[in-house]
Amino acid sequence: MAYQDRLSGNEAVAVAIKQINPDVMGAFPITPSTDIPQLVSQYVANGEVSTEFVAVESEHSAMSVCIGASAAGGRSVTATSSCGLALMWELLYVAASCRLPIVMAVINRALSGPINIHNDHSDSMGARDSGWIQIYAEDVQEAYDNYIQCQKIGEHKDVQLPIMACQDGFITSHGVERLTMIETEKVREFVGEYEPEHRLLNPDAPVSMGPYDSPAYYMEHKKAQAVAMQNAYQVILDVAKDFEALTGRKYGMIEEYRMEDAEVAMVVIGSSAGTAKDTCDEMRSAGIKAGVVKVRVFRPFPVKEIAAALQKVKACAVMDKCDSFSGVGGPLYNDVKAALLGKRHDILMANYVYGLGGRDVKVTDLKIAFEELAEMVKSGKAPEDYRYLAVRE
Repeated sequence: MAYQDRLSGNEAVAVAIKQINPDVMGAFPITPSTDIPQLVSQYVANGEVSTEFVAVESEHSAMSVCIGASAAGGRSVTATSSCGLALMWELLYVAASCRLPIVMAVINRALSGPINIHNDHSDSMGARDSGWIQIYAEDVQEAYDNYIQCQKIGEHKDVQLPIMACQDGFITSHGVERLTMIETEKVREFVGEYEPEHRLLNPDAPVSMGPYDSPAYYMEHKKAQAVAMQNAYQVILDVAKDFEALTGRKYGMIEEYRMEDAEVAMVVIGSSAGTAKDTCDEMRSAGIKAGVVKVRVFRPFPVKEIAAALQKVKACAVMDKCDSFSGVGGPLYNDVKAALLGKRHDILMANYVYGLGGRDVKVTDLKIAFEELAEMVKSGKAPEDYRYLAVRE
């Protein structure tokens, strides 16, 4: 039977890894993800798992270990944050282009500089085009559930791509919540055995991994990678349906909150979705028909779901917990805008960069965005540029 426990987000992910019992974990400690490899190494030392834990000298080496293990045919995992993810940069592309279904817990933290150990999304958002699937959690329960689903998604025969299971540093990673756990035997039955069709340690079908790719073939390989990401769209939904049958907990590409008759909406990703929902309730009490769209899956981007969710709203605020420094808004904003291109010409849109470097995000802050949306509806005008929310001028 399922059971209840009180865990932090990092503890919940570590338990998920223990239940899955991967073949190899290569990891290097970095705040705020350190708890995960520390706990897994304890499980290994205690004989609770058969995972080969490889303590390395850097995150670059951690991803190298995972690539080697996965190429050999093993199930490999890791965890990192911020500058650790940045140090893996070269190898993120190698893992994706070699079609290796590594699962990496990314505990989102601001990238330097100045040096900051607190939450925003600049690390994983910077890697958004590296070819990794990206799924984000709102709370501890979702961090646990997402990680288990990620294992099955990445390894699907039509996908075979690495995947980032993201959660907000300190907010969910260290915040303790009550959650419902799945029995270990059911987790292992759900993810199944990993039996890749192509692997280095198969003498009957020799393959090479990561060879030099000439202009004669490179584009075809990139196209195959792109098709795999497109395939991941349906696989994510199918795995979510299987997970709902197992647990009763329902997941999709996005989550809609009070969007049935919403006139103004906030699009948000990660733990701030909970604050946005509370703010939405307050705005409803004040007579403003507000709604929230939480983006759970960022890669592949849920174009159809976003367009459908926002088809009736008059104004929309897209919240970015990082800045792309393009001069025209954050990454989530520009993807949402692209999703609506050709579908909505009349929607008024605003982009807010918020919560950088762990800046607290309060209901009072998000109320400002909702109130500005209501004013936009009255005036019929959207702001000409994106803005920073709750920042000292």
